[in-house]
Amino acid sequence: MTRLLTFILSCSFLLSLITACTPKAAGPSTPTNPTTDRTTATTTKPAKPGETLSPCPKFSDARSPEDAETNYVIYRTALKAKEMDRAMKMWRQVYATSPAADGRRPTVYTDGVAFYNNLILENPDRKQAYGDTIIMLYEQARQCYPGDGYMAGIQAFDSYYTYPGSATDEEIYQLFKESIELDGPEELQYFIINPMSRLVVDQHEAKKIDDAEAQKIVAALKTRLAKGLEECKGQNCEAWKTIESYAPSSLQYFETVKGFYDCQYYVDEYYPDFEANPTDCDAITTAYSRLKWADCAESIPEFQKVKAAYDANCEVVVSASNGNASTLRQAYDALKNGRSSEAVRLFDQAAQETDDAERKSRYLLTAAKIYYRDLRNFSQARAYARRASSANPSDGEPYMLIGTLYASSGPLCGPGTGFDSQVVVWPAIDQWQKAKSVDPSVSSKANQLIGRYNQYMPSKSDIFQRGISEGSSYTVGCWIQETTRVRTP
Repeated sequence: MTRLLTFILSCSFLLSLITACTPKAAGPSTPTNPTTDRTTATTTKPAKPGETLSPCPKFSDARSPEDAETNYVIYRTALKAKEMDRAMKMWRQVYATSPAADGRRPTVYTDGVAFYNNLILENPDRKQAYGDTIIMLYEQARQCYPGDGYMAGIQAFDSYYTYPGSATDEEIYQLFKESIELDGPEELQYFIINPMSRLVVDQHEAKKIDDAEAQKIVAALKTRLAKGLEECKGQNCEAWKTIESYAPSSLQYFETVKGFYDCQYYVDEYYPDFEANPTDCDAITTAYSRLKWADCAESIPEFQKVKAAYDANCEVVVSASNGNASTLRQAYDALKNGRSSEAVRLFDQAAQETDDAERKSRYLLTAAKIYYRDLRNFSQARAYARRASSANPSDGEPYMLIGTLYASSGPLCGPGTGFDSQVVVWPAIDQWQKAKSVDPSVSSKANQLIGRYNQYMPSKSDIFQRGISEGSSYTVGCWIQETTRVRTP
């Protein structure tokens, strides 16, 4: 937690500025008193019984250990004073003779990263070249301090966000995996959670990792997120809430993998919504189909209550279907038994068999929700929602769903943090506002979502850096392809 708290305090709204603020290594305090620090630093303590020092060149290995330690103190003092040129000149001498410092900490390497990040700020046209040096410093730090999960994690982080193209996704995934294995589920680096949530999905979907490995990674990410949310305090919780808004949504992909999650997962995820809407056929069939998909025993109380609710409420819907009861019954049977693709086809057929605009819209909207919830096909979900809206223009629910599709697209349209993932909020809010304008009955729900997602819009500094004016038009790419209005929190 020390590294977490240190970094969160140093970066306002951690993850929305993640590309501009790299997590920093926790190391010895920067020298504040040259005399005191010189005395401390020039006395390299020998390894204690059972202690293993770095195998890389240390102060004690230099031709003049005293000069090496003195140069270390000088450059760190200059760094503290922000005398970057002087500090880097002395750092180069220390790096050349004793990069492992006293053998206990990777400070020389992490300070080197800080120097080259500063050079990038001063010479943005040389970002790639300096970035290559930074990645090299991370590699060396990992070799000299192989038991440090932070170093593997931060190398992967910078390779993924700051210097894209410096490593393949598979290489970055392996670095994050190494970091997780070294630090353990409860102490893994917080900044790993979002990018690894995306990568573990991509690696599994590409069949580069199996279910067992993905389950292990997902469990570790969720364990760390739960612990972070439980232990955070005050402003520190904002970062964890931002992670929570991304990672679980990304990991929902694994709900489409048979047997990946156990029955209890689906009970925890879907039964509460059923309890909150015990007579709503959509909530009922969603819970029913998810419990059925998970092979939950029909004898468990949750399954029995959902089944009873289905018999009491959804059968009524089928009976009142105005002539297409057979098709609709088949559609609901397919849905509740987890045959999602078949259910979509049958709800579409039921919509074509009725001339009642409200029923047609409802059936098409149900198909849209199946595409979103079960099949995770956002573009098809939107297509069906638009058809539902055309059938019944006064119903706000199709717009509500499209807004949710857009708001959930951060993992699809960007790395999960920063501008590319946040711009999806603009068209999402447009849709929720449209829903209110055509259907006052959804106003309360729409206002709640708008209030919740306002905080996730790009910041003023984000749009300023890109030369974008607040209030101007902006086209969101990815699968969304919507022109919207630029806004900030």
